Amino acid sequence: MNLFFRPLVFIGVLGLFLSPASTLLAAEEDPALPPGLEDDTEAPSLPEGLGAGNEIDLPFLPEGLNGEADSPPELSKDAPSIPFGLTGFLEGRFGVRTQDDPHEKTASIGETRLRLAFEQSWQQVRLNFAGDFLYDPVLDEHDIDLEKGDGFIDLREANLLIRPGRVIDLKIGRQILTWGTGDLVFINDLFPKDWNAFFIGRDTDYLKAPSDALKAAFFSQIINLDIVYTPRFDPDRYIDGRRISFYNNALGRRSGRDAIVQAMTPNRWFEDDEVAWRFHRNMQNVEVALYGYRGYWKSPGGMDAASGKSIFPALSVYGLSARAAVWKGIGNMEGGYYDSEDDSNGDDPLIRNGEFRFLAGYERELVQNFTASLQYYLERMLDHDAYRDSLPAGTPQADENRHVLTLRLTQLLMNQDLSLSLFTYYSPSDRDAYLRPKAHYKIDDFWSVELAGNLFFGKDDHTFFGQFEKNMNTYVGVRYGF
Repeated sequence: MNLFFRPLVFIGVLGLFLSPASTLLAAEEDPALPPGLEDDTEAPSLPEGLGAGNEIDLPFLPEGLNGEADSPPELSKDAPSIPFGLTGFLEGRFGVRTQDDPHEKTASIGETRLRLAFEQSWQQVRLNFAGDFLYDPVLDEHDIDLEKGDGFIDLREANLLIRPGRVIDLKIGRQILTWGTGDLVFINDLFPKDWNAFFIGRDTDYLKAPSDALKAAFFSQIINLDIVYTPRFDPDRYIDGRRISFYNNALGRRSGRDAIVQAMTPNRWFEDDEVAWRFHRNMQNVEVALYGYRGYWKSPGGMDAASGKSIFPALSVYGLSARAAVWKGIGNMEGGYYDSEDDSNGDDPLIRNGEFRFLAGYERELVQNFTASLQYYLERMLDHDAYRDSLPAGTPQADENRHVLTLRLTQLLMNQDLSLSLFTYYSPSDRDAYLRPKAHYKIDDFWSVELAGNLFFGKDDHTFFGQFEKNMNTYVGVRYGF
């Protein structure tokens, strides 16, 4: 579409739903979800491109995360008064690698972070702002880049929520977006992720990177519709070697700061755009959804032969999900078809193949204050024979099917002030694993401390998690919330 046609189409869709002639819309609120299915608990899927034997020099990271985020402690009535209605926290985090990595610094994280958030409402309009001021000497570059999250300012939210009627919400500006049913595994959540933050020890909230977008939510008695239009492509904050080393296919070894990934990122306004949509409703206590996306691979999914730089090939995704109460717990299923449009036959070794992804999960409180959840995730490469035949000699070959099992265990102790958790990824096909142990203690209404780690294991150094083995780290965090 040309420069003007796409925004006009989007405005036309808005007009259709706002039209008094529309008979599908009902003047009522979005129907309530069954217990445990609230939208704000939706979780994410694995980073794109971390599969074994990817044929470009940057591993593909999974897409999508959820569930493990820690909220700032609630303030008591005796909380100090903060001017202008600001809320937030002051936090320090320090972590070190437990193995020698010749391509990275020994320290994995060493940042001080100040979060300031502000919210103001006027009848049918609400202003949201959340920004972080931070300093981390582990990353030598301190120039501000709001897209990459570099520098001493990271703008998380700056948006207006407008409610022109009871059947529509509009949110315009920088915002954190998520949908889908996976717990730290993403299929239909094609919104940007920050995989560096995830692997170095920041709070899990920071796995979700911000989007500069327009989100429209429409509610009706028949079905609800969410549309997200991003006028310029928002990629993942992907692994590029500055903080995390990875397996570099071009070099045939692990690399990091010695070979930082150079990428050609689509960045033309209203040309290199993205559209995501979701139809969803509850049917007899089952939450079902249909998804669509048109844009680009969120992490680099190919390489330009002329320049040797990584690229973001065109991508369309179509999927569905279901979630419901099952056997005193919550069960979920999700699937997605990834159409890699620039390699429809799967015979271009420089472009990532299309995929089919599937997820099934179950969560239940086994005893009081002890919860367990299990997920099975499948990544099936399409046109695998064509991919295999096109690989250059000596290039590690990815399996046709990549299987991953996840297990989350959470124990609450000491009046729920102490939380002990373990999240584990294990791939029997890649023979690698990733463990996230964490102990979080709420000292009082303001102070909390955390001790955790990121542990990687793998038989081969080119598999999904095996390539990160030298980035194994442990870290501590102290937070004061206000």
